[in-house]
Parts: sequence; structure tokens; C-alpha cells
Amino acid sequence: MKHFHLDRILIGGSIFCVTLLSATPLRAQPAIGDAPHVLGSIPHELSIWSMFLSADIIVKIVMCGLAFASLVTWTIFIAKSVELGFARRRLRKALFHTRAVLAMREAQLALGKDRSILSAMLAAALFEEKASADLSAEAGIRERVASSIAEIVRAHVRGIRRGTGLLATIGSTAPFVGLFGTVWGVMNSFIGISKSNTTNLAVVAPGIAEALLATAIGLVAAIPAVIIYNHFSRATRGYLDLVARASGVITRLLSRDLDRRGNSAIARAAE
Repeated sequence: MKHFHLDRILIGGSIFCVTLLSATPLRAQPAIGDAPHVLGSIPHELSIWSMFLSADIIVKIVMCGLAFASLVTWTIFIAKSVELGFARRRLRKALFHTRAVLAMREAQLALGKDRSILSAMLAAALFEEKASADLSAEAGIRERVASSIAEIVRAHVRGIRRGTGLLATIGSTAPFVGLFGTVWGVMNSFIGISKSNTTNLAVVAPGIAEALLATAIGLVAAIPAVIIYNHFSRATRGYLDLVARASGVITRLLSRDLDRRGNSAIARAAE
């Protein structure tokens, strides 16, 4: 009985398929001589530039915005690479010059006209030491110098990281902006299909290709932005390690100067 029902289902399905195929009108195949006419029915060439020119105004705005975002991404990459490279080189040079100094005045002479963050921290420490010359509380001097150095480091890090937040924004939003352009273009393509009363692929393909171009440009803008953002995140962490080393150098030099001043005061009191 079960095999009987299965056979009936197979026979009925076969009859249904045959009936459906026989009821579907066959599209007449073009003759060989008509091939140029069929190829000539494509509305326009499917090149990137022609698709951009033929796209809807909203899709064009999306594409231009994404192209501008890609330009901003590469501009930030070049500018921040140069900035971070110069800052790293200056700081390494400053650390090399101060590797054997024993006092902050010696470090100031060794650095000369250096413009690294180490010079800025050294200037702040020297100023605080001079301003606190009549004070005997060494703990207070160390605390004030540490506060000044922390402010310098925070301001410097903000400058180094400036612009990288824009990379994160482009990387996270560009695909969705491109997808919006694609949805808008596909919607217009379907509207055009309904108005033309045809399902010919030559009519459908250009509009869909124009819409997909927006997604492609969105990915072209987003992928480099994410990669560059991650690159700068790693490079910034490496540079901050050098900044921490520079802060440690200033702290040690200040500690030595304060200990020498304390020993000198004790010696004078003993005399």
C-alpha cells in the first residue's frame, strides 16, 4: 500500500511537470542574422564610468561620498604615518642622547634644540624644580612633576590619535552606505521593469550593475579604513611604550636631583 501511494505521487508529479512545461510558452530563439540586433538592445556599455554616469542621482551621491571617504582614509594614512614616524624617530634620538646623563641640566644640554616629547617633559620638570626651590617637601615636588608629565602625555597622545577615530567611522559605516545605494538602485531597476513591461535581461542588468557598484565602492572604502585603523592602533601602542620610557627617564633624573639637593642641605646643616 505504501509503495502504491508513492507511485501515485511520482506519477502525479510527473504529469504536473509535463503539463506545466507544455503550458509555458516557448520564447522564440533569435536567428543568427538577428544577433547584432539583440546585442544592440543593451542600453549602454557596462563599464564603471558609464554605470556611474547612468546611475540615479541618489546612487551617484552615495558613490561620490564613498569615494571621498576613501580619499580621506588614504590622506589620514599618509599624514599620520609621516607624523608618527617623525615623532618616533625624534623620541628614540632623544632617548639615545640621554642614556648616560646623571642630572636634568645635563639632559637639557644633551638634548639641545630637540623637539620631542622628552624635551617637553624635561622642561616641565625643570620649571617645577626651579619653582619649588624654596620648598623642602620632595614628595610634593615629585607629585607636581608627575602631574605635569601626565598632562603633557595626554595632550601628546590626543594629537597622535587625532584622525584615527574617523577611520573607525568610515570602516564601520561605509558598507552600509554602499548597501543603501544598492537597495536604492535595485528598487529603481524594478520600477523600470514594471514600467517597461519586460523581463529582458538586457534591460535589467545595467540597473542592477549600477546598484552593485555602490556596494563595491563601499567595500573599497571600508576595508582599507579598518586595516589602517588597526595598523595605527598597534603603531600607537608601540610609540606609547617609548613615551613611557621617556617619562621614566625624567622621573629618575628628578629623583637624583632631589636626592643631591637633600644631601647638600644635610651637609650644610652639619657644617
